[in-house]
Amino acid sequence: MQSKNRIPFNVPHLTGKETHYIYDAVDSGKLSGNGKYTHLCHTFFQENYGFSKCLLTTSCTDALEMCALLIGVEPGDEIIIPSYTFTSTANAFILRGAKVVFADSCPGNPNINVEELEALITPKTKAIVPVHYAGVACDMDEIMALSAKYNLFVIEDAAQAIDSFYKDRPLGSIGHLATFSFHETKNLISGEGGMLVINDKALQQRAEIIWEKGTNRAAFWRGEVDKYGWVDIGSSFLPSEVVSAFLYAQLEELSNIQSQRKRIWSTYYNSLEILKNKGVRLPDIPIHASNNAHMFYLVCNSSEERNNLIYYLNKNDVNAVFHYLSLHSSPYYLEKHDGRDLPCCDFYADCLVRLPFYYGLTKEDINSITTLIKEFYEL
Repeated sequence: MQSKNRIPFNVPHLTGKETHYIYDAVDSGKLSGNGKYTHLCHTFFQENYGFSKCLLTTSCTDALEMCALLIGVEPGDEIIIPSYTFTSTANAFILRGAKVVFADSCPGNPNINVEELEALITPKTKAIVPVHYAGVACDMDEIMALSAKYNLFVIEDAAQAIDSFYKDRPLGSIGHLATFSFHETKNLISGEGGMLVINDKALQQRAEIIWEKGTNRAAFWRGEVDKYGWVDIGSSFLPSEVVSAFLYAQLEELSNIQSQRKRIWSTYYNSLEILKNKGVRLPDIPIHASNNAHMFYLVCNSSEERNNLIYYLNKNDVNAVFHYLSLHSSPYYLEKHDGRDLPCCDFYADCLVRLPFYYGLTKEDINSITTLIKEFYEL
C-alpha cells in the first residue's frame, strides 16, 4: 500500500480551464479535429515561436512517423539518431525500412555528440535526428552545417524542448522538420498529444495531406479546391478537438508554468550542488542553450551507486526513476547494430537518475528529497 505522504515522480498540472474549453468544444458540435481549438494552438505556436507551419498530432510518435513519410524514407536509407533516446525516435524510421545508425552522447551531457557525426555519414544517409535531451539544445550550427554539406534532412526531436532555445532561436524552428510531445510528463500537456513543425516550405502542402489521411480535405475546407479526394499516402494523425482544447488551456498559462518549473529546477540545483564533491554530476547547460526546466537529473558515479540511490529514495517514499536504456544494445536492435561501442550513451543509461519534477512540487517536498540524497551521500 502506497503511503499518502509519498512524493510521486510526476503529477499532471491542470490550469483550471481545461474542462471549460473541452465543454466549449463539445458544445460547438465540431469534435473530430482541425477545428477552432486546433487552429488556436497552431496560431499560438506560429506567432510566439516563429514556426513556419504547425500541425497538431495525437502524439510525438505520430509526428515522427509523419517526418519519415514526408522525407520519403525507403528501405536501405540510413538515419542517424542518438542511442540514448526513446524508442519512438528509431521506430518512426524503421517502420519505413530504414537502417538506424546510432550516435554516441556527449561526454558533458546526454545530447548527440556532433564531433562524431560526420564519420557516420555515408551515401545512404538521408537524415540526422538530434534529440534535445531534457530540453537542452544540441549544437545545431554544427548539425545544420553537415546537413548543407551532405544534402541531408534535419529533424529535431524536440519532445522535451517546448519553450527552449539555441542561441536565442526557438528549438523546433531550426531543422527542416521538428516534433514536440504534450504527454502528461511534459511541461505542457494534453494527456497524449504532439505536434509536427514544418519549416521547409517545400514539405508543407504534402504534410497537410498526409495529416488528413492522404486527402486534400484541409484545402477543400479552406475553399482552395471544389472537392477533395485521395491524393497521397497518409493516416489519421490529427487529434480531436477535445485534445486541442485541453492543450490550449495549457498554452494560455505557459509563462506561469515555465516560471514555476524554473523555480523548482533552481531550488534543486542550489541544494544539490554540494554533490559535486562526491563526483556526482548535475545537469549541464551549454553556453549555446537555454534551460526550459523539463527535468532535473543526477549522474551518479556507477550503476551500483545509481541503483542504490533509487532504492534508498523509494524506500523513503520518493519516487525517483532511471531513464533511457541504450537502444543500440536493446534486444530488438542488438544484432542489427554495427558493433561500435558507445561509451557515453551507456554511461548515462547506467548512471542517470531522474528526480520528481512537476508544477505542484513544494519547497517542503524538494527539501525532503534533497535531504535524503545528502544523507545517502553522507553530506
